[in-house]
Amino acid sequence: MNERQHPTSNPTAAATAAEAVTVIGLGPMGQAMARTLLAAGHPVTVWNRTPARAEGVVAAGAVLAATPAEALGASGLVVLSLTDHRAMYDVLGGATGSLAGRTLANLGSDTPDRSREAADWAARHGADFLTGGVMVPAPMVGTPGAHVYYSGDPEVMDRHRAVLAEIGEPRYLGADPGLAQMMYQAQLAVFLTTLSALVHATAMLGTTGMKAAEALPELLASADQVGAILRAAEPRPGAGIDAGEHPGHLSTVTMMGATADHVVETSTALGLDLALPLAVQAHYRYAIDRGHGGDNWTRIIDAVRPSTR
Repeated sequence: MNERQHPTSNPTAAATAAEAVTVIGLGPMGQAMARTLLAAGHPVTVWNRTPARAEGVVAAGAVLAATPAEALGASGLVVLSLTDHRAMYDVLGGATGSLAGRTLANLGSDTPDRSREAADWAARHGADFLTGGVMVPAPMVGTPGAHVYYSGDPEVMDRHRAVLAEIGEPRYLGADPGLAQMMYQAQLAVFLTTLSALVHATAMLGTTGMKAAEALPELLASADQVGAILRAAEPRPGAGIDAGEHPGHLSTVTMMGATADHVVETSTALGLDLALPLAVQAHYRYAIDRGHGGDNWTRIIDAVRPSTR
């Protein structure tokens, strides 16, 4: 143990406003979380496979543990900021004797199924487990706009909610450990496909000689409008999907599908990669081929859902 002992090194001790927290994994996100917790007055212990990455947070007041076991022993709440759950097993697999009584808040990325497996692994070693998905980049951690999705035992969530709120607003989704990662991956599906769409559109305009510095502001304005258009739509798209109702009085699958065809044709003529536009086109063709051309564009969800394919 470090010479500086944390006041809540016993995981069964009552939480206080200065509850000790361990952060394992000091990439940009882990460092941001450690700094945020330190600024909020929490004693913070850190561990990282490459100790040099801890220098900045140690200078800010954190304690660097020599081993994962020492890091676990310092706090009842252990925040993991690792690449995936395999990295968690690699780091903590040799320190399972120190897991009992701890709460692992795993804020790394992985699949919902592997999150459930990780929760079972933690339980076998006597630890509680919360899955988390941080929905902001590292510079926004701890700011008013930050939020984090969580899932896991509701009592464990309530026990640590106040401390975790320092990282970002906790949005609790339920007891299933896989739910937070399901939401995280769903959010990333929107994020990543939007980035790919922006790059594809930039490449299209680039064939005319337009610089990306000129194109992206126009394209980003369109991306910004999508949310506003969908929020203002009547009936609300989400309610229609839930009810299985897709009235096509404003925009039909046939109309949108024709637009998708034009994007594919233009991209083909320009010699661009067709993976993204062909995927979009396939959704509309699926609905049209099944007689839903007069429905609203939301009908394309049938092309994605496993129950309708």
